[in-house]
Amino acid sequence: MKVILFGATGMVGQGVLRECLLDSGIDAVLAVGRSPLRAQQQQPKLRELVHKDFTDYSAIESQLTGYDACFFCLGVSSVGMAEERYRHLTYDITLAAAKTLARLNPQMVFVYVTGRGTDSTEQGSLMWARVKGKTENDLLKLPFKAAYMFRPAGIQPLHGIRSKTAWVQAIYVGAAPLLSLLNRMAPKYMTTTEQVGCAMIKVAREGYPKAVLESEDINRL
Repeated sequence: MKVILFGATGMVGQGVLRECLLDSGIDAVLAVGRSPLRAQQQQPKLRELVHKDFTDYSAIESQLTGYDACFFCLGVSSVGMAEERYRHLTYDITLAAAKTLARLNPQMVFVYVTGRGTDSTEQGSLMWARVKGKTENDLLKLPFKAAYMFRPAGIQPLHGIRSKTAWVQAIYVGAAPLLSLLNRMAPKYMTTTEQVGCAMIKVAREGYPKAVLESEDINRL
């Protein structure tokens, strides 16, 4: 299997990248991002593609063909952000990549990391949930072989993976024992970067009965 990964420098993306590099059934990983990866992440089957404009892929389309799966892990917090800006960073950027990949790789499986509480009706009071809901709904309409929406609740970083946001990382470090307990006792509300990565690979390879996966589905995989 050949995989394209967006967001490999983020916390979730780091976890997904780790599992892709460890999986012997994945032959190649193309990490598309605005900045280079850390040197210690480099491996022979990993190739980086630094691209600045995430709304236009016309200049690099030839490098995006021949892939079996895309793991889209880009995401931003809506805290303090206007709806128009959040929609651009969440909906516009995701759909620009997905539409390009669906055209170039119609047999591709597309997996999108969204979040628990996403509003599929697009009518709720929470701005971020409406935007995420529309993003999910429009992704599911694209002509991929299959598309899956991952809605984790809390995610515990493992194996030295760190959040790029300092205060978020500090919370993860301080709460690590509690997060481990929650992951064991309340899988509905907690998962790990390792479980997310492994679950993405499994649904890309084998499929899943539901298009929308909550934390408990991710952990079950």
